[in-house]
Amino acid sequence: MTPTALTLWAGLIIGLLFGSISQITGFCFYRGLRAHWASQPSNQLQAFALALAVAVLGTYLIDITHLVPIQDSLYLQRQVSWLLLPLGGMLFGYGMGLANGCGARALVLLGQGNLRSLVVLICLGVSAYVVMTGLLAPLRLYLSQLSLITPAAMTPATGFGRTFVMGSVVIALLLFAFTSRGNRSSRIRDMCGATLIGVLVVAGWLATGWLGADPFETLPPTSLSFVAPVGDTLQYAMLSTGLSLRFGTTVVIGVGVGAFITSLIRKQFILTGFESVPQMKQAIGGGILMGIGGVLALGCTIGQGLSGLSTLSYSSLVSMLAIIIGAKLHATLHIRTH
Repeated sequence: MTPTALTLWAGLIIGLLFGSISQITGFCFYRGLRAHWASQPSNQLQAFALALAVAVLGTYLIDITHLVPIQDSLYLQRQVSWLLLPLGGMLFGYGMGLANGCGARALVLLGQGNLRSLVVLICLGVSAYVVMTGLLAPLRLYLSQLSLITPAAMTPATGFGRTFVMGSVVIALLLFAFTSRGNRSSRIRDMCGATLIGVLVVAGWLATGWLGADPFETLPPTSLSFVAPVGDTLQYAMLSTGLSLRFGTTVVIGVGVGAFITSLIRKQFILTGFESVPQMKQAIGGGILMGIGGVLALGCTIGQGLSGLSTLSYSSLVSMLAIIIGAKLHATLHIRTH
């Protein structure tokens, strides 16, 4: 089997597992934020912290053992836009609030019969491509060129300093995950699921940077992300005869299928739709903002939040803080209008 085929099959398996685990545990960063702001018992934020701790440790290990050239990943590129990165993060966060979840969560919900999520995903994928290669691409490139900077470093220095930072981050995340109050009845389930999702992030790096390494076609390693890959999947569905499958596409397909199979087994597959016109408007607006914001911010809560932060990237930290600010802005405005 060719390296490309191995990568695609690995992506499908990773997606199936991610979809199944997320359907069982309800893994969702936004749900965790919302519960935290409302002072409600929930394990979602703690689960995300645990998944990130596992991802950071695993990514560090495959980096120092030179299994995967993590330094070549998108999240550690030498130049970043001081304008588009935080702007995109805030747009994504606000859109996530409108849509009541990120792209990954929408895929899982679609797999268990939520047709509202189909609208979110279509709007997300189309708007992402409008900004990446479509009508708004020239504007994005223009603003990017105007605001490009070259930081002295994109991640902590190699050697003991990097090891110290990695260890400190992992310990802090683990302390938060296991000492914060949450929902005791589902804590073991949620923490086990989070651990596996962290492992899947590391598996993504290995699938693209080691298992699928091809000396004749060198591609930067990547892991889980759900903005551009959703757009790629929609494009492949329409133009497959002229396109090649990508790792992200097989992950997206796997997540939907994994959630679908698991929801059937658990007898939780229920077809649901919009209850009102305002609800549909929010789904459309949320999908569009997440698509645009995700491209500008170079990722989503999974892409930047787990895959990006697993590399200890400073730019990923900026994106995630902006996403949280955007989500908080939506929550604040929503409370005021109700």
